[in-house]
Amino acid sequence: MEHPVTTEQTPAGDTEGAASPAPTPAEGTSGGATEAATAAAGDDGTERSGGGTEPGAGTTGAAGGDRDDAGAPDAGEPVSGGGADGADASALTRPAGGPEDAGTASGAGPAEVESGGPAAAAGSAESASAPSEAEAELAAQRLERERIARRRAERQGPVESGGKLSGKAADLLAAVRAVESGEKPSAPRFAEAAPAPRRPAPEPVRRPEPVPVPAAPDAETVGAVRAVLAEGGAPEALAPQVAAALGEGAEDTLRADPWQLLRVAGVRPEQADGFARALLGAEGRPDDERRGRALTVWLLEQAAVAGHTALDLPALTEALGKRAVPDPDEAVQSALAEGDALVFQDALEEPGAEPAAARTDEEEEIPVRVLAGLERYALAEESLADALARLVNSVPKEAEEPWEAAVAALTGGAADLARQVAGHGLVLHTGGEAARAEPAALLGAARAAGLRVCAVCHTPDGARRFAAHLGEQPGGAVGTVAGLLSGASGPGRDAEGALDLDLLIVLDAPQLDVEAAAMLAESLPDGARLVLSGDPAVLWSAGPGRVFADLLAVPACPQVASRVPDPGPLGELVSGIGVGELAQVEAPGKEIVIVPVRDAGEAVHRTVQLVADSVPRAFGVPPEETVVITPGHGGAAGTRALNTVLKERLNPGPGRFGGFDPGDRIVHSPAPGRAVPGRVVRADAEGLHLECAGAPVVVPRELVESRVRHGWALTAHQAVGGRWPAAVVVLPGDAADVLTRPWVYTAFGRADRHLSVVHGVEQALPRAVAESVAKPRTTRLRTLLRVQLPPAG
Repeated sequence: MEHPVTTEQTPAGDTEGAASPAPTPAEGTSGGATEAATAAAGDDGTERSGGGTEPGAGTTGAAGGDRDDAGAPDAGEPVSGGGADGADASALTRPAGGPEDAGTASGAGPAEVESGGPAAAAGSAESASAPSEAEAELAAQRLERERIARRRAERQGPVESGGKLSGKAADLLAAVRAVESGEKPSAPRFAEAAPAPRRPAPEPVRRPEPVPVPAAPDAETVGAVRAVLAEGGAPEALAPQVAAALGEGAEDTLRADPWQLLRVAGVRPEQADGFARALLGAEGRPDDERRGRALTVWLLEQAAVAGHTALDLPALTEALGKRAVPDPDEAVQSALAEGDALVFQDALEEPGAEPAAARTDEEEEIPVRVLAGLERYALAEESLADALARLVNSVPKEAEEPWEAAVAALTGGAADLARQVAGHGLVLHTGGEAARAEPAALLGAARAAGLRVCAVCHTPDGARRFAAHLGEQPGGAVGTVAGLLSGASGPGRDAEGALDLDLLIVLDAPQLDVEAAAMLAESLPDGARLVLSGDPAVLWSAGPGRVFADLLAVPACPQVASRVPDPGPLGELVSGIGVGELAQVEAPGKEIVIVPVRDAGEAVHRTVQLVADSVPRAFGVPPEETVVITPGHGGAAGTRALNTVLKERLNPGPGRFGGFDPGDRIVHSPAPGRAVPGRVVRADAEGLHLECAGAPVVVPRELVESRVRHGWALTAHQAVGGRWPAAVVVLPGDAADVLTRPWVYTAFGRADRHLSVVHGVEQALPRAVAESVAKPRTTRLRTLLRVQLPPAG
């Protein structure tokens, strides 16, 4: 059968037999990291990114071996097992992403890699005198969580937008109210919950500059924690992570409640169970209240890894039951009573119906859903809704003269966008790569009119491409979201800590998670305009939330859809995928090539030939400008296997520093959810010296394994926000069940000039494009916005 994508061609020289790659050590061990998220419906089904760690591997296979983590390497997947009695402490291997485990695999000293050039010299001096951008960004996130904690202390009751509750929901809500009033419930008899009025959007608490970087745990605390870990049979290398996660008195906390080990990324319940039994003996039972409470928090954390900001209560209790918790309801109540989780009731709105908060009939029963969530994400979502409401309500009714001048200077779609921005505090703009020209024109006209402007993108490559529309280099008015939040780039701040801006344009808006979006919105002063621009068909954010999709679903602000299509055969192909059609396209310049393969071994062989020989020969694109994209990290055709053979072909070397050599292509994950492509320059006593987006970066030796991964082959979540002259998308046969339309759209859309598809999934590809849309994430933003904002006129 003819494949629906043309041109079907095997590049010259690709007729030899397939060569299977060497096996990799940590592919596809059992266990899943998102039990509660599975019950509540996961993300897009293919890749998950919860930040810089891989808490557990998925099913075996190219796509299932490891879900996409948006950039962080796995330091060895933890062994998973059964329920509370199925494991002992000896099964606790190195949790993925643990920085203290880094570098131990190679057994080499840091000076064994010879210099690859001077590009990283400046980074060494800077790292010694000032916090890095990643440290500053993480510190800003910590301050945001502290601000959220202060918000919670001021609250009079749980967030509500629904009506009356009864039964279990009322019991849980009453338990929360009792705790917040200073009483801990001692019996399961609760009064029926009464709805609480919603507060108006408050003025944000501004974060001052500069951002302080918290100190690492002191050596004494780490040593004390190491002793407790050794006593319980857990790896002592976890001590720095445990100390950082549990804070002051970490050793006492861990001894009193061994299940607090689950606070460390990558540790699984069966491993914590074994650790608890080693410390507590016969007292470490499955029905221990501490275990149920810790598992409740762990499941909510895993749900956040899968993109949810909260979980439906039935999904949470069901997941607890599967984890051998004898009384899931009591476990949830215990977590609520200790303040480890929050509970919410949200009205279930019918499309077009009057918002629940506006109804006056007190006798009318309003259907609600009861959700549980971690305060970090649930209240960040509320903070975002408050900040957006403030921006929408603070814009003058009449456009000021500079905005009128900016509108007058533009034509076409850019003028349409400018008119909406002139009169509204929040505007959504949708479109593909070519549509970036419209917000670029808006920024240029607003700047010429004397307005203070800034545009930020998800990646440095995105900032470079956006700045090219303005005829300039990144920097000044164009940067990245991470750079703006960390203070490393962008405008200054006023006396109250607000960004000194009249207009902020955020490109790649689908990649905004709820925390980053809240920090951006709350940093804007009253009267400023916020434009969120992006392609709604790409994969959602690595972190929890689906901010852009939720905003598009609520008619609370103007939405401007670009009419500028992406050009050429690649633009036509990707546009069709976006609407569920994998159509035939004419590709006279061989812009699209299909390479059929029979198995994963042949897929790896063909991929290497394409990158090293065929694409450079036929299209003049060197290997360093070609990206390989595959559905997962594990399996015979995952990123690990592909990067192994691509390194052997393109930059062979002994890998004396954690498996890396000068010239290696890498992806650096400086903070959870971020992946920055780069290359290795050299290594010395300071660590691994990289060049990422033209800037020198030094990764300390102990962090190399958790933050740096070879980068010839990426997952789509790692590649989102970037573009390359050529892309080779690898679809081995065992990836058929995990392909989705957003994944295919994102992967195919990374190519500027040429796309090769190493195709081994047969009809699963058109079926995924036509039928497999992104699975919903459980979020609260739409409900919160419907309460605070009237429909846009």
